[in-house]
Amino acid sequence: MSDSGKWVGQGQERLADFIRHNQPAIIKEWTDFARTRSPASDGMSKLALEDHIADILKFIAEDLESPQTARERVDKSHGLAVEDGPFSQSAAEIHSALRLADGFDIDQMVSEYRALRASVVKQWVAKQESLASTDVEDLTRFNEAIDQAVTESVAHYTKTINNSRNLFLGVLGHDLRNPIGAASMAARWMARSGTSDPKQAKVVAEMVLTTDRATRILDDLLDLTRSSFGTGIPVEKAKMDMARLCHQIADELRGINAGQIIEVTHQGDPTGLWDAARMGQVLSNLMGNAIQYSEASGAITVAISGLDPEGVVVTVHNFGPPIPPENQKIIFQSWMRGQEVSAEHGTHLGLGLYIARLIVEAHGGEIDVTSDQKSGTTFTLRLPRT
Repeated sequence: MSDSGKWVGQGQERLADFIRHNQPAIIKEWTDFARTRSPASDGMSKLALEDHIADILKFIAEDLESPQTARERVDKSHGLAVEDGPFSQSAAEIHSALRLADGFDIDQMVSEYRALRASVVKQWVAKQESLASTDVEDLTRFNEAIDQAVTESVAHYTKTINNSRNLFLGVLGHDLRNPIGAASMAARWMARSGTSDPKQAKVVAEMVLTTDRATRILDDLLDLTRSSFGTGIPVEKAKMDMARLCHQIADELRGINAGQIIEVTHQGDPTGLWDAARMGQVLSNLMGNAIQYSEASGAITVAISGLDPEGVVVTVHNFGPPIPPENQKIIFQSWMRGQEVSAEHGTHLGLGLYIARLIVEAHGGEIDVTSDQKSGTTFTLRLPRT
C-alpha cells in the first residue's frame, strides 16, 4: 500500500493478507461512506469516523487464519462465539457504543458493516487473477466474521438502549413522581385547611392544578416511553360502567373549570370489561381538550351508546375552531395538536391523543375524529365489551 492510497498486491493474495496490506485504503473508503450517514455524522472528525475500524479489520484478518470447526464457524456467524474469543469485549462492541453516543441509529450503524463487506470483497476480487478454492473459503469465513461483528454491535447497541430506557423510567417513575406527589399532597392539604386571604386561596388552587398537570405529563411520558420501546400500554380489564366513569370525569373537570357545562347522557347497557383507570385517562384527555378548544361558555356533550350487544360507543363533542382536514389524519400521532403555550392552559406536550389511541387499541377498540365549522368537533370511541 503506497501513501497515495492506491491498492497494492499482485497475483493471488489470500484475503487476510489483502486486508492487512490495504488497510489504509479500506479505512478511507469506509470513512467516506460513514460520512454519508447524515445527520449523525455531521461535524464528526476523521478520528471519530474511523473509531476502532482498524481493530475490527485486524480481528477479521486474524480470524480468517485461525483454525475453526464447521460448528464454530456457524456459531460465530450467529453471534454465538466463545466468550473469550477475539470479539469478546470487541472493537465491534466499542464501535456500537461510540456510534450510539454520536447519534447513529441502528440502521445507520449496520449499514456501515454492509459497506465494509462490499468494499473489501469488491476490491479483493478485482485484484485476483482467478478465484481458487481457498478464495471461496476466505470469502465464506470473511462473511461469517462480519456477521459476528454485526451481531455483537447490534446486541451491545440494544443492551445500551435498554439500560438507558430503564434508567429513564426509573427517574420518571420514582425520582420525579415522589417530589411531585409530595407537592400535590401539600397543596391539597392547604386547600382543605382553607384561608381567608383570596390571593392565598388562588395561589393554592393554582398549585393543585399545576401538580395535577405535572402528574398527567409524567404519566404520558411514561406511557410514551413504554410504547416507543415496544412494551405497549398495559391494561387490566374488569367489569365497569362506562356511563358512571364519564359522569365522574365530568364532575372532576367541572370542579376545576368553574361554569363549564358538560352534559353526559347514555342509552342502552354501558357496561363492559375495560381498564377503568386507563379509560379514565382517555376520557379526561378528550373532555379536557374539548373544554380547551371549545367556544366560550359552550357546552361539552358526552354520549354513551350501549345499544350494540357487542360493544359500546362513546362520543365527546364541542363547538369551536375546527381541526384542519390535514391535521385530522395525523392528530393521533405523538407530538400533534396542543403543543402551544398559553397563559390559560400552560404548556402541552401533544401526547394526550397519541396515548389515548394506544389505550383504546390496547382494548381492541378504535378512536377517530370528525371536525368542521358547522358541526363542531367529535371524538368517537368504539370499544368491544370484552
